[in-house]
Amino acid sequence: MILEMAMESLFAVVDIFFVAQLGDEAVATVGLTESVLTLIYALAVGLATAVTAMISRRIGEKKPEAAGEVAVQAIWMGLGLAVVLGIPGLCFAPDILRLMGAEASIVTEGAAFTRIMFGTNVVIVFLFLLNAVFRGGGNASLAMRALWIANGLNIVLDPCFIFGLGPFPELGLPGAAVATSLGRGAGVAFQLYVLLRGKSAIKLSARHLRWRADILRRLGRVGAGGAAQFLVASASWVFLMRLVATEGSAVIAGYTIGIRIIVFAILPAWGMANAAATLVGQNLGAGDPQRAAQAAWRTAFYAMLFLVSISALCILFAPELIAAFDDTPAVVASGAACLRTICLGYVAFAYGMVLSQALNGAGDTRTPTLLNLIAFWGVQIPLAYVLSQSMDWGAPGVYWAMVIAELLFAMICIAVFRQGRWQQVKV
Repeated sequence: MILEMAMESLFAVVDIFFVAQLGDEAVATVGLTESVLTLIYALAVGLATAVTAMISRRIGEKKPEAAGEVAVQAIWMGLGLAVVLGIPGLCFAPDILRLMGAEASIVTEGAAFTRIMFGTNVVIVFLFLLNAVFRGGGNASLAMRALWIANGLNIVLDPCFIFGLGPFPELGLPGAAVATSLGRGAGVAFQLYVLLRGKSAIKLSARHLRWRADILRRLGRVGAGGAAQFLVASASWVFLMRLVATEGSAVIAGYTIGIRIIVFAILPAWGMANAAATLVGQNLGAGDPQRAAQAAWRTAFYAMLFLVSISALCILFAPELIAAFDDTPAVVASGAACLRTICLGYVAFAYGMVLSQALNGAGDTRTPTLLNLIAFWGVQIPLAYVLSQSMDWGAPGVYWAMVIAELLFAMICIAVFRQGRWQQVKV
């Protein structure tokens, strides 16, 4: 599962590496678009959270057929979600960029990229969703294989479509969106092939294709809490990007590259967090809450050790890491400040990351939602505005607000998880 998340993070790094060769405005376009796309990611991750919780519980109860029913109903729900969210992005791509504070040149050059990313969001939703099915069934290796396929194709196609190598058309920035969508689409095709061939612990049959209102309601109930907590965090990211956008395209580019590096560095820890969610769900299904708690605490400790080492490397070599993507002095300065500051908070956030996912794995998605509201909307957003605007710190004020919010979130998660109420949740 750790390797799975490392593969997922490669999308961000590979895309930004090639896009950075097109200039600061291209990188800024990707950053602004991805900030809004995180809202779609949030809904997809919320649904995936419900899928992991329900399937892992059914597998723990030795009910593979029931797990298959959950998987099919989740696919129907994901398809509807992708259609509803994709249409506004297709129709209003330039307006979305303007709303995020993009300069006129970025709107003109970047609208096509934004439109393609929104229009093909179904592959993003399904990649999250079907990986959650495999994780819930305890087979994260299948999810990793799908991401190997998706990333391998993305790495090959990115330069081909961006720069027009060989017989491929030179599409520039939109080419990055095309390559990413085709790569993810190939990964989704592999996932569906494995599911339909019965190669996993999840057993599907033709009768599962019919709508099951009871399962959809449970998915909606558990998924709403998961989606809400990620929407809270994602909406906070959108607001933070809007504040950073006031500093100009060079600062946006540095921030975008810095965040991509951070995401690449910490996603293996997210793999540990997802593993904790699966272990908690399966152990609760097997009637062993004490073992579920031990798995969560042990995983959180390992995630913390991992992030300590990663943060040290990012702090020591921040300028060199940013310059590997874009060596423009203003971009390097902005990105290095972003890396060095935000990494301070992610050391402690390892506990918040793992324990909040453990709560999700138990089916208690409401508590992490409340904790996200407190940390990100109650603290991060107003503090970022005060530090960056009222106190005139600029982008560094945004970075420090993120650190403080992450520390607070981690401390609250530790206190809540110790209470043990999550052990009584029914899904």
